[in-house]
Amino acid sequence: MTASAPVTETGSDRVETTAADRASRRGWPGGALVLAALVVVPIGFLAIGILDPETEVWRQQWDTRLPGQLVDTAVLLVGVSFGALFLGSSLAWLVSAYRFPGSKAFGWLLVAPLAMPSYVLGFVTMSVFGFTGPVQNQWRDWFGRDAWFPEVESMGGAIVVFTLVLYPYVFLLARAALADQAGSAYNVARSLGAGPLEAARRVVIPMLRPALAAGVAVVMMETITDFATVQYFGVDTVTVGVFRIWRGTFDRDAASEFATLVLVVALMIIGLERIMRGRARFGEAAGAAAGLGPRRLEGGRAWAAFAVCGIVLLLAFLAPTLQLVSWAFQEITGPRGTPNTERFLEFLGNSLQLALLTAVVCVLASIFIANGSRFVSGRTTGLAARLTAVGYAVPGPVVAMGVVLSLVALDDVLEGIGLGLPGTVATGSLVGLVYAYSIRFLAPGLNAIEAGMAQVPEEITASARSLGARPATIVRRIHTPLARTSVATGAVLVAVDALKELPIALLLRPIGFNTLPIWTFNLATESRFEQAALPALAIIVVAMIPVALLSRQLSRGAERA
Repeated sequence: MTASAPVTETGSDRVETTAADRASRRGWPGGALVLAALVVVPIGFLAIGILDPETEVWRQQWDTRLPGQLVDTAVLLVGVSFGALFLGSSLAWLVSAYRFPGSKAFGWLLVAPLAMPSYVLGFVTMSVFGFTGPVQNQWRDWFGRDAWFPEVESMGGAIVVFTLVLYPYVFLLARAALADQAGSAYNVARSLGAGPLEAARRVVIPMLRPALAAGVAVVMMETITDFATVQYFGVDTVTVGVFRIWRGTFDRDAASEFATLVLVVALMIIGLERIMRGRARFGEAAGAAAGLGPRRLEGGRAWAAFAVCGIVLLLAFLAPTLQLVSWAFQEITGPRGTPNTERFLEFLGNSLQLALLTAVVCVLASIFIANGSRFVSGRTTGLAARLTAVGYAVPGPVVAMGVVLSLVALDDVLEGIGLGLPGTVATGSLVGLVYAYSIRFLAPGLNAIEAGMAQVPEEITASARSLGARPATIVRRIHTPLARTSVATGAVLVAVDALKELPIALLLRPIGFNTLPIWTFNLATESRFEQAALPALAIIVVAMIPVALLSRQLSRGAERA
């Protein structure tokens, strides 16, 4: 008699395992944990650094700017949160619960402002509506030099710009919840005699709470990360303080300690989202959602709904884009068009190079982690997948500061063993920049690729393993080709996020290495708005790719409903 080989069950099949098979799968959990550690360690370095603070720096900041920065940060977060919550949820309800001219088109067009970076809309707003802009000049011609006009360069102006750019996060999640969960409950409440307002207040709003909480949390995270837009409007936030210390004094330790304040705010936002969500869990019986059954508006109400949606889309996307197109055309056809076009091509190449490298790193890491959980089920691979998402929940300046501390420590180690490379890894290198970008944007790629891998039947994996294929061969020849659409989607999402990123690039870029966002920000800071139009337009055009894909999915979902 011969002893039978051990067997393991995968999906519906029982697959024979050999010592070689077990050995080939042994490295997947460890590799996943290594990748997770590469994401978490920089943030851990930053958190550990605060244990030995430079009290003189903190005392100086507290005596000068820090109290005002904390107040401005809190006011900005509260104002943008309420603005995005009101605008996003209202528009979601309008296009979901009612039918009016253009309502179906608005259902996906209102997502377009996601492609508009806040720093781009910020400088366009300041150039058009600022004190020296054409709107105020015309206003003074009409009503006199002392005529009152709302202060644009203010906290209110910043809140309006952030609200217009970030409301789609709330809009998307609220609309999805209305279609998947709240619609049927609303229809039942209406059939039982409840009026529209009563049904919305007692049924829809409680069921939307988890989605609204998640949307507001994303809005707050995006707001706390920004430092360019707020400077256009004279708002001094904690994130601005990090850059002021870094670029003004080049004190790495002080800047990293100050960045912990941004990390604390981010953690508070995550905790607030959990509190807002509470224990609310809603689902449809048998997974079937009936939708809202929209009412058709007639006459003035229909055109009023059209006007509301149209004005929001005009202010948040169409008007600023047309203004950028006009400026770019004037700049290209003007006498200074040629040299700026040459610089544009150089910076575009840098941006594409950075985006491509980041996408490759994130996609490879995501494929490894997503397949690790298929070959070796257990807590290790699940924990690794959760830890790799931490970077996306942490603001960009915090990631950048953590990467600086980590790579400086690595440089010290290399110097200690005689390699003689102090400072080479941490500064003046594309390696550090790609590393920080990969930490920040790994989560979107992982989510997309995990969703695609989940569609690959377990039976195919089991069959390949039963025929003696190693996990690496299965990934290369079966899993990745079958999930190629999701892999491509993940790569696009990562690349677009990397191309739009500004804070990390400003903190970690090699000397002389400029990207489109950096060039746009520098030109806009110098009030050279016409010259900033071309790189800003390039960013918007590239960012429209995932937005167009998302809009296509929304329109298909509406057709199925």
